[in-house]
Amino acid sequence: MKALTKTDFNFPGQKSVYHGKVRDVYNINGEKLVMVATDRISAFDVVLPEGIPYKGQMLNQIAAKFLDATTDICPNWKMATPDPMVTVGVLCEGFPVEMIVRGYLCGSAWRAYKSGVREICGVKLPDGMRENQKFPEPIVTPTTKAEMGLHDEDISKEEILKQGLATPEEYEILEKYTLALFKRGTEIAAERGLILVDTKYEFGKHNGTIYLMDEIHTPDSSRYFYAEGYQERFEKGEPQKQLSKEFVREWLMENGFQGKDGQKVPEMTPAIVQSISDRYIELFENITGEKFVKEDTTNIAERIFKNVETFLNR
Repeated sequence: MKALTKTDFNFPGQKSVYHGKVRDVYNINGEKLVMVATDRISAFDVVLPEGIPYKGQMLNQIAAKFLDATTDICPNWKMATPDPMVTVGVLCEGFPVEMIVRGYLCGSAWRAYKSGVREICGVKLPDGMRENQKFPEPIVTPTTKAEMGLHDEDISKEEILKQGLATPEEYEILEKYTLALFKRGTEIAAERGLILVDTKYEFGKHNGTIYLMDEIHTPDSSRYFYAEGYQERFEKGEPQKQLSKEFVREWLMENGFQGKDGQKVPEMTPAIVQSISDRYIELFENITGEKFVKEDTTNIAERIFKNVETFLNR
């Protein structure tokens, strides 16, 4: 099994390229973006040394499916998916914040709560909550979008407005879209026997209109629990059975890595890489309700270039 961890394409009309943690984004004539979902995997804002076979294909196909399933809620940037690992879309000017929405108290929010924090991003949390407990209503806890190598920071609505990262009118739309998309994602997950626990959305503007950008409801941007047994596990204080990247973070933490200075990423053996790939396939099939069809990985870069070039030359 081969993994695509690096791209260096030169597409027709290409102006620039941005290499993110997981995606490589090519600017075409200042009008379109070609977004390649690589097989890189990141945790604690660190790109891990080994790629995960088929991860990019899975992420791209899940995101494409959910972008298509939410066009009635808000416009999104997707134009086409010329390759299983590629989405081509409208070039938007992104807001420098990520809209994170949480339906349950877990992950970093739980870690903060456990240490005594009772307010996240300006949202007050009641005393006496337990790990994985459902909030009465989903809460929006935005973060700043950090540059490569830096950590995203929590930010409140008030601070976003004060810093001029969005106008009051824009923020109202961002929050409205965030909650509506989360509601739709929750409904789709429930049909598949899953709980959408938390997720993040990114938005940008194109010709004055706010668009949903990037990925949506993928295991890299979202956390899912299995609905079956949730209540029982919660009452017993047991860990939830979940489908998300959290299992990768847990494996890293067990092996002494949390992205802090001086810490070393544990060895990613072929068995570990294989197990992560298998977990992503499990998530794909559970969340989409479809069988995952592995694409030919003989020469991934060549395949992508050919497919994208054909699309752009149309």
